[in-house]
Amino acid sequence: MTNVRVAVDIGGTFTDVCVLNETTNALHIAKVPSSKDPIEAALDGLDKAGIALSDVTLFAHGTTVATNALIERNLPHTAMVVTEGFRDVIEIGRSTKEDLWDAYRDNPPPYIRRRDRLPIAERTDSSGRVEKPIDVAEARALAAKLRKRKYEAVAICFMNSFANMANEQALKAILEEELPGVAISTSAEVLPEIFEHDRFSTAVVNAVLHPVIGAYTLRLQERLKQGGYTSDVLLLHSGGGVMTPQGVGSQAARLASSGIAAGAIANRYIGNLCGFPNSIGFDMGGTSTDVSLVWDSQMLTTRDWHIEHGHPICFPSIDIKTIGAGGGSIAWIDEAGSLRNGPQSAGSIPGPACYGRGGENPTNTDANLVLGRLGGDLVGGNLDLDLARATAAIEQKIARPLGMDVRTAARAILNVANANTADAIRLVSIMRGYDPRDFALIAFGGAGPLHGVALATELSIPTVIVPPHPGVTSAMGCLLVDIQHDLLTTYLVDTAQADPQAIEAEFRLLEAEARARLTKEGVADKDIILKRTIDMRYSGQWRSLAVAVGTPFTSVQETVDAFGAAHEREYNYRRAGAGIEIFRLNLTAVGLTPKAELASHVADTARPEPRAWRKVGFDKESLETPIYWRDDLSSGAELPGPAVVQQLDSTTLVPPGASVTVDPWLNLIITV
Repeated sequence: MTNVRVAVDIGGTFTDVCVLNETTNALHIAKVPSSKDPIEAALDGLDKAGIALSDVTLFAHGTTVATNALIERNLPHTAMVVTEGFRDVIEIGRSTKEDLWDAYRDNPPPYIRRRDRLPIAERTDSSGRVEKPIDVAEARALAAKLRKRKYEAVAICFMNSFANMANEQALKAILEEELPGVAISTSAEVLPEIFEHDRFSTAVVNAVLHPVIGAYTLRLQERLKQGGYTSDVLLLHSGGGVMTPQGVGSQAARLASSGIAAGAIANRYIGNLCGFPNSIGFDMGGTSTDVSLVWDSQMLTTRDWHIEHGHPICFPSIDIKTIGAGGGSIAWIDEAGSLRNGPQSAGSIPGPACYGRGGENPTNTDANLVLGRLGGDLVGGNLDLDLARATAAIEQKIARPLGMDVRTAARAILNVANANTADAIRLVSIMRGYDPRDFALIAFGGAGPLHGVALATELSIPTVIVPPHPGVTSAMGCLLVDIQHDLLTTYLVDTAQADPQAIEAEFRLLEAEARARLTKEGVADKDIILKRTIDMRYSGQWRSLAVAVGTPFTSVQETVDAFGAAHEREYNYRRAGAGIEIFRLNLTAVGLTPKAELASHVADTARPEPRAWRKVGFDKESLETPIYWRDDLSSGAELPGPAVVQQLDSTTLVPPGASVTVDPWLNLIITV
């Protein structure tokens, strides 16, 4: 194929490749097991898809390299330079715990040890006035100590630098001169945020990831260049956009959730395509499940997320709930004799027992195989499944200890997995004031379509949508994004005293910086879109809400009214007559890139015929069930349940009572 766009999404179990032909809009997919070196898995996927890198016009990539580095603590030797007296800000944090009632469990330690957090004398007051500038001699002595200890990265975090970054910039200039090749991050450049713990924590994550993701990006870019690819790699980041390698230095921390954001983007695209502006994305892979929510075609975002509790990363991020539930999640019995499911995963090596690679623990994949919901192979016949091994694992580890037969135990394993996942969906919907009955459930990932209808039934969701290539839908999401930067500035003022002209001037400063970044990354001026929001709160509150504003900014009162409406929608009340503060000004800068488009197909009235029949276990009974191949289902096809739809990258389970219609874009629309 020539003139193609490629997206690669590397997961814990499989690496997915999605290829879009620019001429025909046809999608081509490939799926290979993930390897220790993610770059090798990506190149293996391209070979499997039959793609020559010289024919690739755009390469987008969702990566778990940054996430894994933080989880595994496989981080470079990094120092933190702080204002004298504030060495322990990142250790004290917010003085909260993930489980308030567990007296024996502490938060994970900071990413930078106390011995590597070095103080320096400097002072800036809260208004931004420099009371004590950096002493050059002291700074050079500090640089000598950093050089002697052979640090690979440094985070500079000064109190009140959000109001004036002069001292941070002065020290950065000295360290860059004294320590060539060392990655330097300053907190005010990374996140000009008033709350020092949030700012310091984000800057620290940025500093420790800069060498990791920078080295990975350079290595990937070089391997692609050797194969004939000449453009920049586009890296998916937490906010739902992509960045080029040039943006890694100042925003490396944004890649800490790179791998999961693509699914949320695909969720919005598929929902809008099918006429559902409200959708819940249910992405179940081999290791984990990611749940996202789209309301009125807008993805929910958050500024408070983390990989490990106590170490927030405060870049804007798509709000995604992730749990340890996937095809490889291990079923086990706890000390009280209760059946549990996950979060431990068999991964791809050794994998579920049915893979025949040495795995002995029963997993969700084994349970689905025992119940006949899966056939004898996966990935288009490239991975044979061993029913005897799956049966033995469930028999020995679950059925016999609980006094059940094997098929009943398999049902119980999947029921527990579905209950865990339903709770995750409740967290992003009901717990935030959204009724699941107002949404469509978009089920994707390798295992999502097997569980989608069961979850919809549990939550009274009327419609389930399965995309054409559910196993690589997250990879497709990488082809649906634009280059995006999120800029902000703290701006504290009561709305009664706010000056629209002063606010407009601040926005223009942010816009100038945004245009400079996008221009540096090769975005034409005609492809730049700038979106403004203002964070506001009632006087005395800590948490704020973002309100969209127009260009130019002319009316404070209109923004106050919009905040009242947003607060009432989010919390079901508004405080009439209460004082309202502006807290922060935000700018989302978008550089448009070419997009993927699913091709539309003309309806075919021919009735599809099953390729096989087999006995499939459903919730209450086992039935002889027709087995369809996804490629045989054309636009307009209709199927009654029960049915099983198999394809290269996933399997869809349609239980009795449900029915399927294939839409013009070849999505399966399942009425529950």
